[in-house]
Amino acid sequence: MSAPRPPLPPFTAETAAQKVQMAEDAWNSRDPERVALAYTEDSEWRNRVEFLSGREAIKDFLRRKWAREHDYRLKKTLWAYLDHRIAVRFEYEFHDANGQWYRAHGNENWEFTADGLMARRYASINDQRIEEAERKFRWAR
Repeated sequence: MSAPRPPLPPFTAETAAQKVQMAEDAWNSRDPERVALAYTEDSEWRNRVEFLSGREAIKDFLRRKWAREHDYRLKKTLWAYLDHRIAVRFEYEFHDANGQWYRAHGNENWEFTADGLMARRYASINDQRIEEAERKFRWAR
């Protein structure tokens, strides 16, 4: 059984923004173990065209993702919240093994359990090829 992950629902503007920042920080660590702790053991995901179920599948997905998305940097923004749900807009940048840079744009819908773990994450994402000079996210890892 997982420990509660404050802030807990129902969310306020402040606690929803805090939850979004915590997710951004975790994802920017590129540590699948750390990221997966925010999700229920049976969490359901849709990420682009992949459908996942459970923490182990999430960890496997993230390992594959970050093996091919180099120098990954992400920015999430709170879009909306209500009770135990949060909607997020995001952008992230990465390059592939050939050095081609991309900026991914997307939206996520999150649903949380009473103990603050994410039970559902549905992400719609589009990639845009960019030149290295067009990058916006240049902070140090």
